Amino acid sequence: MKQIAITTCFLLFVISSFGQTITDLINEVDLNSMTLTIREFTGEQTTVVNGNTVTIANRQQGNNDLAADYLVQRFQELNNIVITDQAFNSNGRNVIATQLGKTNPNDIYLVCAHYDSVADYCADDNASGVTAILEIARILSEQCLDNTIVYALWDEEEIGLRGSNHYANLAQNNGDNLLGVLNIDMMGYDGDDDDDFDIDVRQGDAASIGMGNDIVDILNTPAYGFTLNVNVVNPGTSGSDHASFWNRGFPAVLVGESWENNDQTPFYHSSGDRFSTLDLPYFHQLTKLIMAYMVTKGGLVGVTNTVTETGDTLTADQAGATYQWVNCDTDSPMAGETNQSFTATADGNYAVEITSGSCTETSACVNVDSLGVVEFEIDGLKVYPNPVSSTLNIDLTNYEDARYEIININGQIVSKGDIASPTHKVNVSNMSQGVYFVKLIVDQNSAMQKFIKS
Repeated sequence: MKQIAITTCFLLFVISSFGQTITDLINEVDLNSMTLTIREFTGEQTTVVNGNTVTIANRQQGNNDLAADYLVQRFQELNNIVITDQAFNSNGRNVIATQLGKTNPNDIYLVCAHYDSVADYCADDNASGVTAILEIARILSEQCLDNTIVYALWDEEEIGLRGSNHYANLAQNNGDNLLGVLNIDMMGYDGDDDDDFDIDVRQGDAASIGMGNDIVDILNTPAYGFTLNVNVVNPGTSGSDHASFWNRGFPAVLVGESWENNDQTPFYHSSGDRFSTLDLPYFHQLTKLIMAYMVTKGGLVGVTNTVTETGDTLTADQAGATYQWVNCDTDSPMAGETNQSFTATADGNYAVEITSGSCTETSACVNVDSLGVVEFEIDGLKVYPNPVSSTLNIDLTNYEDARYEIININGQIVSKGDIASPTHKVNVSNMSQGVYFVKLIVDQNSAMQKFIKS
């Protein structure tokens, strides 16, 4: 090959999926992700539900199936989650996601918020709580936990705590071992910027008071770096969903902005309760605090789900486990790729499922970009037609001896050979439709071209 310029760069990265300590998990709480969620859920911007571009214009009782469908879809995107779409009357729908504990599946901690509203938007009340739970579930669903976590989003709170009452009644009748219920209701407004928030506990209830004390201990852990100020309210209000659990003897608390100091949103129960009125750093910190409590109670199982990248080779950092490498672009396992290390043969995004004992965790998707080839130029190279149905032409105007490989989206070589003429023809008629790559190899150097088989 003549006039070929290739700059190679071999880098060593450690790609962290989600942190292996509580501090790491706290730091995974992403304000950008939360901002997008709350804007979508309040109708400030469009979103996609069931393949359709929609606006969630309203979440009032009897008119919020679109909102519920959005929540179901968000939970469906997660690993290690069992979803219950729980209808409790002709209009009411609770959306519940359960992450079973690996060691003590019958020991249950529940984090909850109501998703219904009384007007349009209602960002603080209570899209803020819903958003926090979706973000916590996004992170914790990639971790193995000793105990079971339930992420519950209630309907019809605004007309009598109906959704949470239904669930709490079933939990009591079933004898569920609910060890703690953390209810979030309005956590995004801090009008005086003092970082105050409330924990409402039940007067005379040692278990509820103990939950409050545990949250305060986490708040005061220096390593976590919180700057929030807490008001433990005793007796706490019974005006939100935690009361459904109080009434049936379960330990529960309410966490939210400081009504105790008269610093609740002035846009309460109105369409003025919009994203622009929220204090985002405050909202972010409170979500991190709730994350810290839930992962502490859930109990991390010690599996490392990080990956080291060296050039085009990815290696799971967890030793002594079983492995399955996954193509993130197609969301599918890669046949035969079950070793601790995996060498990519095509650009793409890859992850590994790591199983140790009863625990399976998935790494973050790692981008392999040009297989270590950062810049390349091959004078006179043409790959055509694109898309192609039967014969792919590889033109190399200025060529010397070269080889080619055709690689599918799963990183498998489906065709290969030598290039011995200025125009080389490859029969691709028997290949399945989809995205492929031509890899050209010259004197230990390589370059890639993408094409589509129609």
